[in-house]
Amino acid sequence: MVDQQQETVDRQKEFSGAGPVRSGFELDNKALTKYMEENVEGFSGTLEIKQFKGGQSNPTYELSAGGKKYALRRKPSGKLLKSAHAVDREYKVISALNQTDVPVAKTYALCTDESVIGSWFYIMDCVEGRIFWTLDNTPVEQRPEIFDAMNDAMAKLHSVDYKAVGLADYGKQGSYFSRQISRWSKQYQASVDEPCIVMDELIAYLTENIPENDETSIVHGDYRIDNMIFHPTEPRILAILDWELSTLGHPLSDFSYSCMAWYLPGGDGGNGVLGLDFETQRIPTEQDYIDAYCRRTGRTSIDNWHYYMAFNFFRLSGITFGIAGRVRDGTASSPQAIATGAMAEPLAEQGMAQVRKI
Repeated sequence: MVDQQQETVDRQKEFSGAGPVRSGFELDNKALTKYMEENVEGFSGTLEIKQFKGGQSNPTYELSAGGKKYALRRKPSGKLLKSAHAVDREYKVISALNQTDVPVAKTYALCTDESVIGSWFYIMDCVEGRIFWTLDNTPVEQRPEIFDAMNDAMAKLHSVDYKAVGLADYGKQGSYFSRQISRWSKQYQASVDEPCIVMDELIAYLTENIPENDETSIVHGDYRIDNMIFHPTEPRILAILDWELSTLGHPLSDFSYSCMAWYLPGGDGGNGVLGLDFETQRIPTEQDYIDAYCRRTGRTSIDNWHYYMAFNFFRLSGITFGIAGRVRDGTASSPQAIATGAMAEPLAEQGMAQVRKI
């Protein structure tokens, strides 16, 4: 048991620790120090800069000075798509949620002056704790509380009055599923040479059967166990990370996405739980997890559950069809991209399997 715990600690250090800044990602220490002295309340001391191993989309750094640590997230250098790497949106939603009981890091400053370090960036607290990159990393004895903490934080997020915290303009209100279906259908259609029959069937069903309960809340967009920091020893969340896909959307889309683990195979270092022994692994059933969310959000139940799950498989399929298209066009040639792109049709098939349960 001790050896297993040490292995978990070692893996967490390997993936989430900060180290020397990688070549090509250097920051101007002098310019950044001056900016922080002028814009970050309480900042003082000699600035030390390290880089986290994660943060592939938006490079992320650990800043240390005067006995305090901060985290900096920046846009990558070079030419970018207009809507991509929106660190200003991340800063906006995290800052707004600072007013609530949703666990997020404290924010300090957003810089849109590219002359400081070469791109837009924002600074927030560096929250220290545990990141569970896979379910295997979680202590078995803490799993019931870990799952419950995830459930509680999502319920709190969806219960936030987004207008009251200044996020009324954070996205379009209403018609979330129709807009998402249109978006990912277009990506799929632009990425294939020949139609995929099962994907076309799935799109047709989802388009014609959108549930009538049109709700709007803040949605995270990628709510997974590896996108949060847990307390160093306790099974509670200190900060939810990676708000790049957040917007205003339908809360049940967001919640059902967080339940994908119950539909994906368990083991092999992933976060799926399908096929595992829930009792011995201390994992709640999907229904128990749904019931807890309903209690916390004032719902008696969730109708159209299989529709929401079919939608999530469709969304993932649309994303992977896009990856497959880039492989075809020669703009994504890595073995990982090829393997991911090959999952597009199987994901659509899993979506149709959910439709058949309706």
